[in-house]
Amino acid sequence: MDDPARKATGQLGAYAYGSRDEMESMTNRERSAGDVLKDIVGNVQEIIRSEVRLAKVETTEEITKAKSAAIILGAGGVFGLFATGFVLLAAVYALSLVVASWMAALIVGVVVGIAAAIMISRGLDEWNSLNPKPEKTIETVKENVEWMKNQTK
Repeated sequence: MDDPARKATGQLGAYAYGSRDEMESMTNRERSAGDVLKDIVGNVQEIIRSEVRLAKVETTEEITKAKSAAIILGAGGVFGLFATGFVLLAAVYALSLVVASWMAALIVGVVVGIAAAIMISRGLDEWNSLNPKPEKTIETVKENVEWMKNQTK
């Protein structure tokens, strides 16, 4: 029986995916308090492991988004530096030679500056959309706490 859901849930999956005969044999035999406590501790450990795995997945997703935003911000910064260089070059041309070559350098500098502004704006939008809080993990932890409260009643 190669059920990925059963593998993913570990020990807890045995209860959810057990056969009818297995379930009846579990309920028909008398279980000691030690066995019950051992099962509860095992289930709590499995829940904690599952929460850690979920937190890792969510954190990895957010780190990937942050990396993308950082690359775009870096590219925008590089273009901004080039824009500054071209604008300064245009100023040098304007002061040293009053000819059309400074106009070309100024146009290139302005175009690169506009490209840098667009890229920086887009990178900041992506950066601001990051959500470092693992929402799914928080929700499942709350559900698990509620489940554990119900088990102790």
